[in-house]
Amino acid sequence: MKQIKFFVIALIAMALMPGCNSKTDTDRGKDIDSVNTELQDALEVADAEKDSLLALMNEINQGMLQIKQMQDIVTVQDLSQETPDRKQQLRADMDAIQKAISERQKKLADLERRLSQSDSYTKELKSTIDGLKAQLATQQSIIDDLNQRLAAAHAEIESLNTQVDSLTSVNKAEREQKNAAQEENARLTEDVNELNTCYYAIGTEKELKEHRIIEKKGLLRNKTKIMEGDYEKNYFTKADKRVLNEIDLHSKKAEVLTKHPKDSYTIVEAGGTQKLVISNSKRFWEQNNFLVVKIN
Repeated sequence: MKQIKFFVIALIAMALMPGCNSKTDTDRGKDIDSVNTELQDALEVADAEKDSLLALMNEINQGMLQIKQMQDIVTVQDLSQETPDRKQQLRADMDAIQKAISERQKKLADLERRLSQSDSYTKELKSTIDGLKAQLATQQSIIDDLNQRLAAAHAEIESLNTQVDSLTSVNKAEREQKNAAQEENARLTEDVNELNTCYYAIGTEKELKEHRIIEKKGLLRNKTKIMEGDYEKNYFTKADKRVLNEIDLHSKKAEVLTKHPKDSYTIVEAGGTQKLVISNSKRFWEQNNFLVVKIN
């Protein structure tokens, strides 16, 4: 600015020098007006450049505040716990800051170029511009670091998702194996239960005939046939060989009609009536899973 004023004063002095007496007063006045116009234009340009520089400094300072806020958010919060929408918003905010930094760097470079071509480019202005460059470089460094943190958080989340998927697959396989084992165990249990299932029917001769469990055959009808026809299975009581040890017959006289080893059971008196006691379950049921007892 001082150089511009010095240049203008020199022009005015030259216009008023004695060697220029050949010009008329009118010509000298025109020269002075021209110099004043040039001075005014130079001052306006200088003021405009100064205003641009101040505005850019303000933008850079505001940008630093934005970056500081973003830095606080990323530093304090656990990015791996953020929702996808929140992480997307953080990414968009940092992209906007990155774009603003690039634009300010371009503005500063253009302003420096214009100032360097003018007489107002002083050491003080150069120092100011160098400071703004350093500040923008710091902002760029912080944003780069924040982007790396966000990328690292994203990578961590992807790794966790992979681990979760892997564990889910393992758990699914384990569940399937467990279900298959349970189904097999249930099937085997059902088979074992079926193998240990027995049936017994207790009734008078008349009742047993009515349910087609026995019938008399032969010329004298003195031969008893057991369960050869369409007998009623519902008349039988279902039981488990492993726990069936005694059967109350509710009669004073009873006869076992089905074939069972004699040494595997006994019929004893109990409270005025008889009951069948199975002493060897395995031998008792080895020939027949059905027991028919005729009572009187």
